[in-house]
Amino acid sequence: MIAERLKYIFGQFEHDAEFDSYKELASGHINDTYLIKTKEKPYFVLQRINHGVFKDVPGLIENKMLISNHIKDKLGHLSPKKQNRRILRFYMTKSGDSFYRGDEGNYWNLMHFIDKSVTHLSVSNETIAYEGGRLLGQFLTLTNDFDASKLTEVIPKFHDMPFRYWEFEEAKRKAAPERLEKAKAQIELVANAKEEMHILQHLKESGDIKLRVTHNDTKISNVLFNKRDKGLCLIDLDTVMPGIVHYDFGDAIRTICNTAAEDEANLDLVEFNVDYYNAYTKGFLKKMGKYLTPIELKYLPLGAKTMIFIIGLRFLTDYLNGDIYFKTKYADHNLDRAKNQFKLLQSLSEKLGV
Repeated sequence: MIAERLKYIFGQFEHDAEFDSYKELASGHINDTYLIKTKEKPYFVLQRINHGVFKDVPGLIENKMLISNHIKDKLGHLSPKKQNRRILRFYMTKSGDSFYRGDEGNYWNLMHFIDKSVTHLSVSNETIAYEGGRLLGQFLTLTNDFDASKLTEVIPKFHDMPFRYWEFEEAKRKAAPERLEKAKAQIELVANAKEEMHILQHLKESGDIKLRVTHNDTKISNVLFNKRDKGLCLIDLDTVMPGIVHYDFGDAIRTICNTAAEDEANLDLVEFNVDYYNAYTKGFLKKMGKYLTPIELKYLPLGAKTMIFIIGLRFLTDYLNGDIYFKTKYADHNLDRAKNQFKLLQSLSEKLGV
């Protein structure tokens, strides 16, 4: 029985709480996450990390603990009550480990639940966009002095453009003729964009843009708000690793500024919401602006273009591969996704003039 199993796992961690009940939190797509309700608050969040997706789970959990502890040190001036609203707190096991590993091989970690908080699956107004940007800026500011080389690279080559182009070329070489024909326009677009889409990669490799702590999953649903829509903190630190600021900024813009769903096939509905972009950027720069170099500031819009492009490229690659990575609901689902992202990219370029 799952309740008994969760109660047992919860009991392996160092706390004084008594298990009462649980509720599955189904917003994630990779891990299994449960709200653990106890006899008295605070409640807890118990998470099973998917070791099929993440190959170094101990490294992943160590990343989360390191960043959480660093942020706690930086916010040590706040009252304990405010710290509990602004910082993800992780618990050690009774044996002194940062995770519990069951007999079945699953890894579990435990954190406190931030009560009276809400998340948004999409942006509905400029206030939410602004607060999302402010929270990302705050996260990057608080970790600005952390040595990113101490973090495990939990997903190697995650935003590596040469690697993504290599995958694309391999998929194109092996693709079925009918898929190559259907994707002809998108394949040509990818070829024409190659030089521009490697600019950030070259700047990173040359050291002109420095490696920082980056979150790497900055969609708006990973921003925690209070009930008045004031941002509290970023959640879901599973993909924290070394990166450049443009990855985090760009992926956030990609996910909040599309006027349509990511797989909307009617491209007339796909536009870049420049008002949300401006609001998010304003919030982001309010916290992070003074820590960015002139070259980092210059290329922020390219960060948005690059992150939109790279997911479009990944959708197109998967389509050419016969849909082996992303889940699909119909034959050309991944092709429609790629077209969607490339239309969003076109709209961004037109509206921002970049």
